[in-house]
Amino acid sequence: MHATHLLLEEPIRMASILESSKSSFFPAMSKIVGTLGPKSRSVETISSCLKAGMSVARFDFSWGDPEYHQETLGNLKVAVKATNKLCAVMLDTIGPELQVVNKNEHAITLEADAMVVLTPHQDQEATPELLPINFDGLAKAVKKGDTIFVGQYLFTGSETTSVWLEVDEVKGADVVCVIKNSATLAGSLFTLHVSQIHIDLPTLTEKDKEIISTWGVKNKIDFISLSFTRDAEDVRQAREFLSKLGDLSQTQILAKIENVEGLNHFDEILQEADGIILSRGNLGIDLPPEKVFLFQKAAVYKCNMAGKPAVVTRVVDSMTDNLRPTRAEATDVANAVLDGCDAILLGAETLRGLYPVETISIVGKICAEAEKVFNQDMYFKKTVKYVGEPMTHLEAIASSAVRAAIKVKASVIIVFTSSGRAARLIAKYRPTMPVLSVVIPRLKTNQLKWSFTGAFEARQSLLVRGLFPMLADPRHPVSSYFYTCFYFKHGSFMCKQLAWLL
Repeated sequence: MHATHLLLEEPIRMASILESSKSSFFPAMSKIVGTLGPKSRSVETISSCLKAGMSVARFDFSWGDPEYHQETLGNLKVAVKATNKLCAVMLDTIGPELQVVNKNEHAITLEADAMVVLTPHQDQEATPELLPINFDGLAKAVKKGDTIFVGQYLFTGSETTSVWLEVDEVKGADVVCVIKNSATLAGSLFTLHVSQIHIDLPTLTEKDKEIISTWGVKNKIDFISLSFTRDAEDVRQAREFLSKLGDLSQTQILAKIENVEGLNHFDEILQEADGIILSRGNLGIDLPPEKVFLFQKAAVYKCNMAGKPAVVTRVVDSMTDNLRPTRAEATDVANAVLDGCDAILLGAETLRGLYPVETISIVGKICAEAEKVFNQDMYFKKTVKYVGEPMTHLEAIASSAVRAAIKVKASVIIVFTSSGRAARLIAKYRPTMPVLSVVIPRLKTNQLKWSFTGAFEARQSLLVRGLFPMLADPRHPVSSYFYTCFYFKHGSFMCKQLAWLL
C-alpha cells in the first residue's frame, strides 16, 4: 500500500489519474458504518455489504421495534459466518428526538406560504393543515421567527422530501407555522428539528434505557451512539448506566454531536467519550452553511490528537435513489478522509436506499484513493508535536514503531495486545500500512463461571482507521505486561519485544 503512496503536493502525470488502481489484500484503511434496514436486512444483502467493506452495522432505534432489529441482527450473524468477515454492532439511541406522528402513513403534501399547526395531541390525524408531534413542550420552547425543519431524514439532498417552517405564533400548546417550501412527507414518522433551541428532554430517555437493558444486553453490543449528546454529563450518565449492565460495561460510547449545545461543549465531551460521530444532518441545519466545514475540520483534528475515532455522516445522500454519487459528494468523502476521519457512516443510503451494496463499494473506493494522497509525514510530525515531551512510554513506543515501519517499507504492522490500547495508539499515528491487531483473550471469572475476554476489544477495533483485528487462540494466553510488535516485510519477520505495561 505504501508503494503507491503519493502526495498531492508532488508533481504527478495527469494521465496517471486515469490508470486503474492496483488491488490490495487489505481494503480501504477508513472504515464504513452501514445502517441496516428494509433495503439491507436480508442475509444475501448483508453478506454483500460485508464483502463490499462494511465493518460496523448500525441499528437505528428511532424506528422499528426490538423484534424487527433482532431478526436483522440474526441475519447479520449468519452473514458474518458465511463471509468470515468480522463486524461490530452499534446501537443508535433515540434520544430527545422530536417526531411528527403520521399514524395512517398517508403522504402529506405541504404547499409553500400556507399555514400548518404543530400540536402535541397525537390522537389527531396528520393532514397538510395539522401535524401531531410527540412532545408537549414545544410551545414553551419556541417563539415567533424560530425555524423548524421536518422530514423523514431532514434534507437528504432533495427539498421535496423535507420542509422548512417558520414559527408565526404560539396558541396554547399548539405552534402555528408558515410553510417556506413545498414538500411531500411520506411514511409513519418524520423527524422534527428546532434550530438552536434547547429541548427539555433527557439525552438517554427511559425508552433508550429499556432498549439497552434488554436488546443491548442480550446481544452484547459493541458501541452505543448517544444521540443528541449535549455535554460531558450526558456521557457520564450513560457510562454509569452501562456499568450496571454486566458485559455492557465494556461497550464504547460514541457521542453524537447534533446541535450547537454539543458543539459548545465539544472538548469536554471528547474527553469523556470513546469516540465522536459528527452528525452533519442535524448540525448542518443549526450551523450556517459556510461554517459546517470549519466544524468538521476542527472536530476531526481534535479527535485525531486525542486518539479517538471520528465518524462523519451524510456524505452520499443522493445515492439513496441513485447508483452514482454527485461530484460534490465524491469530493466530500475524499476530503473527510484527508481531514483524518476514521469512518464514514451511511444512514438512509443503506437503510432505505436502492443501492446499499454499491454505495458501500463506491465509498470504499473513494476512501482508498484519498488515502493514497494523505500526507502521512506531515500528520505524523503534527501529532508528535501535539503530544509533546516527555512522552509516556506507550506513546513513545507507538510513534517509534510507526516511524521504523515506514523507514523499512514494511507491508504491515502486527501488534499483539490484550486490551487493544497499544494497537489503537499505533493507529493514532496513521502509518501508511495496515495495523494488524492480534487480540489475546484473557481468562476471567465472576465466581460463578469462567470466560474469555477479547471479543469486545477485537470488534471495537473495527471503527479505527487502519486497524484490522484478529482474535487469537485463547489456549495460548500471554502476560499483560508484554506485547510483541512485528514488521512484516517481503515475507520475513523482524521482531522487537516491547516490555511495557499495556
